[in-house]
Amino acid sequence: MAKIVIDAGHGGDDPGASGNGIIEKDLVLDISNYMYDRFRELGIPVALTRSTDITLNPTDRTNKILNQFGNTSDVIVISNHINAGGGDGAEVIYALRDNNNLSNLILENFEEVGQNVRKAYQRRLPSDTSKDYYFIHRNTGNTEPIIVEYGFLDSTGDDVNQLKNNWRNLAEAVVKSVAEYTNTSYDKGLGTTYTVKSGDTLWSIAKKFNMTVNELKEINNLTSNTLRIGQILKINEQLPSSDENTYIVKRGDTLYGIANKYGVTVNEIKNLNNLMNSSLSIGQILKIPVNEDNMEDYLIYTVKNGDTLYGIARTYNITPSEIISYNNLNSTVLNIGQNLKIPFKNISDDEQNIEYIIYTVKSGDSLYSIARKYNTSVNEIMNLNNLTSNLLSIGQTLKIPVEESKDIVYTVKSGDNLYSIARKYNTTVANIKNKNNLTTNLLSIGQKLII
Repeated sequence: MAKIVIDAGHGGDDPGASGNGIIEKDLVLDISNYMYDRFRELGIPVALTRSTDITLNPTDRTNKILNQFGNTSDVIVISNHINAGGGDGAEVIYALRDNNNLSNLILENFEEVGQNVRKAYQRRLPSDTSKDYYFIHRNTGNTEPIIVEYGFLDSTGDDVNQLKNNWRNLAEAVVKSVAEYTNTSYDKGLGTTYTVKSGDTLWSIAKKFNMTVNELKEINNLTSNTLRIGQILKINEQLPSSDENTYIVKRGDTLYGIANKYGVTVNEIKNLNNLMNSSLSIGQILKIPVNEDNMEDYLIYTVKNGDTLYGIARTYNITPSEIISYNNLNSTVLNIGQNLKIPFKNISDDEQNIEYIIYTVKSGDSLYSIARKYNTSVNEIMNLNNLTSNLLSIGQTLKIPVEESKDIVYTVKSGDNLYSIARKYNTTVANIKNKNNLTTNLLSIGQKLII
């Protein structure tokens, strides 16, 4: 079986190229860590030259490559880079000792996910044309090394957008190409997994990851709605950027339906995606605009046992019809765990001024233990959540009041982005960036953020 060594170019004291809010060493590290997780999911032996922001000189880098799985021809080395120089499109450079089959596969799969491509080629050392120009080719023995240039960060074309908003799809294209090249079974839906907890249902899990129950059952080959605690489910998670959502077209989708779902217009979607007509194809990736002016015009209310539209509407001084309209509901039937948007304009001034975080109740929790953990009182939690008793249920979400000056340290997880984190903690993308002195929307797994 083939083995993979992933090399995130540059790092530490060597930032590589930078421009348009992109720093090469950071973006290629994100790409490399994503690919590492995916190859592991596919059962392909894989290693990294670096998984953090460290400095590697050429000797260190090639030694790490050769020491992972040995100096053999069944080791594929993927060295990830971002180009600069004003061009546009992706390139793959392969060693003089190898053919261009893998490189061409990568370029073909890049085109399928919407990236322009330039060429696959070899480059010779001018002082000795029998040798490769790049040390990653020249000094890696019998392995099969390729350099993947995902695009130009100073491009006047589409590359900047591709690198910022489509890098996961580009990384996935490389994973798919390697799987095809090595005759390895490829499963695109394995990017995210979820472990079933007490109280979970297919509906609540599907809702959590912006899926339908049927989609969840289909990718997991489920024939019933029965789940067991500890069961691992594959999740097709939609990952939004800070200023746009990425939506994958499913069977039966229309531009009108997608626009209605995200509260935008058909023309806004067409303009953002350069669509000439309203035709869609299954699997097509659409960018969905997010209006940051409206990002804080509502709070999220999670339906509890015994809730009715009338009761919720009365609590927030709104009518049931307004809730139905604001949430595009087709009926008045509510489901426990369902999230409803409640417009801020109808919420009392006192409640708008309360700072809070969202807490999910776990086994063994009580109102007293939660209040003690967050330095608040049971009464404050009950009042903020309109609770009439001390009884809690596993999976229930609670708003927990926090002092305005109290900082929360959040550790970035796979799939996180500034938009989703801001939503979770009832703040804005701009506030998080200012608090953490961020100049870009790019995050890395394990990064600490002050909220």
